[in-house]
Amino acid sequence: MFKKLLWIAPVIALAAVPAADAKTIKIGWVNTLTTPASIIGKQMKAAAEQAMDEIGHKMGGFDVKIIMEDDGVNPKTGKQKTEKLIKKDKVDILTGYIWSHVLAASAPVALKAGKIIISANAGYSAYAGKKCHKNFFNISWENSQTPMAMGELLNKKGVKSLYILSPNYAAGKDMANGVQRTFKGKIIGKDLTPWPSHSDWSAEFAKVKAAKPDGVFVFYPGGAGPKFFTQYKQSGLGKTTPLYSVFSIDGANLPLFQKAGLDNIVGTFMTQFWSPDLDNAQNKKFVAGFRKRNKGIYPAFYAAQAYDAVYLIKSAVEAVKGDMSNTDGLRAALEKADFPSIRGKFRYGRNHYPIQNFYSREVVIDKDGNWTVKNTGIVLADHETPHAKDCKL
Repeated sequence: MFKKLLWIAPVIALAAVPAADAKTIKIGWVNTLTTPASIIGKQMKAAAEQAMDEIGHKMGGFDVKIIMEDDGVNPKTGKQKTEKLIKKDKVDILTGYIWSHVLAASAPVALKAGKIIISANAGYSAYAGKKCHKNFFNISWENSQTPMAMGELLNKKGVKSLYILSPNYAAGKDMANGVQRTFKGKIIGKDLTPWPSHSDWSAEFAKVKAAKPDGVFVFYPGGAGPKFFTQYKQSGLGKTTPLYSVFSIDGANLPLFQKAGLDNIVGTFMTQFWSPDLDNAQNKKFVAGFRKRNKGIYPAFYAAQAYDAVYLIKSAVEAVKGDMSNTDGLRAALEKADFPSIRGKFRYGRNHYPIQNFYSREVVIDKDGNWTVKNTGIVLADHETPHAKDCKL
């Protein structure tokens, strides 16, 4: 009997050891939670938390934790936080990254460490083309695609002359180049303003008034948007020159615009890969859940991308049964994009950037008096970034 007990003891001891699925999978998330640009980061954080709650903070039976760090819209800080997540927190995968210049400084750190990194917003064009990497993915778009859609929308609306205003940094340049790629009319003025310090557009508005374009194309994301649109109205241009924007008006800042009485924004158009009224089950669940959790505020596309990022990662974790050391398996699963997306179906190109629709959206007032955006039709269907041809993957 004593010998039998000795044999059973090791078995009991082994059973007491936590099973493999008791480990916690760690997702490193670089976000912007301070500075005026935190208006974007807070939406992304809220959407990520919503997705995590929906899946019970588990992926394939494994506990999952998001470790979120603030980059302060600073490339040096973003790089340091990426290094911290990899070396100290030992995260399994990285995502987040709102700003192209922050991503440009941070991605090489992650890729050198052999980590898979998924941009949940920044559409830095270099990684869509010559710098594409097997372990780099994007869940949003390449920077030039949305303004390319705007160029096509301007053509459809008969706009013949355009003035461009955009910040002088990587994404700002991509936006200006993107709209010029497809717009068939004449560019009669372009100003690339300092970023993020620029806060007075009176000199630029004087130039616009003198040029008398059919429209003004703008890209001023985050905290810059409310300042820009307020000054645009004050300048009187809101009554004479239509605005066409990308990444500047959405659920994140429309409540601020409405509160400030910037009625010149209602009826303006923008382009985007997503709209809160897209008719698919996952999007309906996302929008309803987000509004319920956030005092009726509509989600921005920033939130939509963050929400998708969680479900995309979940699909990969489940494919490798929680073995986050299986980088090849994770990569193969991500490439399939086999998860319920808020945009409906989309697929990845060989450069790991989405191939997807881009829509025209108009600022409207909903039945409850809230300002939001409405999908007014597809502008570019199943669109792939032109930079994909330069990717050698």
